[in-house]
Amino acid sequence: MTTCAGLVLAAGEGRRFGGPKAIAVFDGERLVDRAVRLLVTAGCAPVLVVLGAWVGEVPGASIVVNPNWPDGMGSSLRAGIAALESHADVSRALVTLVDLPGLTAAAIERVITCHTDLAAAAYEGVRGHPVLLARNHWAGAASTASGDRGARDYLDSQFVTLIEVGDVAQAGDLDER
Repeated sequence: MTTCAGLVLAAGEGRRFGGPKAIAVFDGERLVDRAVRLLVTAGCAPVLVVLGAWVGEVPGASIVVNPNWPDGMGSSLRAGIAALESHADVSRALVTLVDLPGLTAAAIERVITCHTDLAAAAYEGVRGHPVLLARNHWAGAASTASGDRGARDYLDSQFVTLIEVGDVAQAGDLDER
């Protein structure tokens, strides 16, 4: 197994943003389509998108509907990991958020080509997104995913290789811009 899947967490309603970010248009492209394009360009396959507050078609990706999306990002991570379990050929997953306008395919490629089981993009040494989880970390990440914390508690308890990407991408989500 050497395949790295892409997993986009895009189920939220975007309360602070004013609506679901998945369908927000940034630079002429829906954020969800942009995230899928970047993952595919970087070499991720398959690409799964977890949706919830908004559910619709996303070309180039398999849709995972999270009925528990109001519970927060943790439920979306659990739903995405559960869907990945059926892909026996997938050994690693790159998890990203839908609302990262500064993320680039070059940054994703840098993270997925590292030779470690657990890694995260870093911006000037500060851990950020996306995060790479080898299959042996899926259960641990899912078991600690709660509310809007996603895999944060799991990552805090593990040694995570930081892959500096600040020279090819920018940190921050839409709420921080």
